[in-house]
Amino acid sequence: MSHDADPRHLARELLGRDFDDLGSDEQRVLQRVAAGTFTGIDADEAAQAHATRGERLADKVAAVGGSWGFIIAFGVVLFGWMLLNTSLLESFGLGPFDGYPFIFLNLILSMLAAVQAPIILMSQNRQSAKDRITARHDYEVNLRTQLEILRLSRKLDRFVSEMRAERRGPDAK
Repeated sequence: MSHDADPRHLARELLGRDFDDLGSDEQRVLQRVAAGTFTGIDADEAAQAHATRGERLADKVAAVGGSWGFIIAFGVVLFGWMLLNTSLLESFGLGPFDGYPFIFLNLILSMLAAVQAPIILMSQNRQSAKDRITARHDYEVNLRTQLEILRLSRKLDRFVSEMRAERRGPDAK
């Protein structure tokens, strides 16, 4: 490994700190810069790779439950329920199975809310975790970019110095 590809040397040269004094994110970035490798997988891919079946289901429930389509469809179902239990069944000579004040409907709505709320919270927690992964990934990319720019700047400075020294001739210092 060349001196320029040593993460400890890069830490001292580019950041002015010892490699061991850096955080794990900085160490990981310096190791990637030294090795010449790219950053890992995309943040969404990383979060999806570690997702359990329940977490993926929670995301789907939150996506459906938090949409206008769900709200409109649910409104139609509620209106249909109330219509069915007020006048429609009476026109067929049947009594309503859940007449006004719609106690059974209230029970179903309460149970739906009791189940749906924690599922949506699970999805939000998972989204927060994905956001943290994205933020860490963005930080690493930004740090790597800054380090690469610093490396290129220093190489360019050395190149310009060598060119000036060559112009002056081998005897002039």
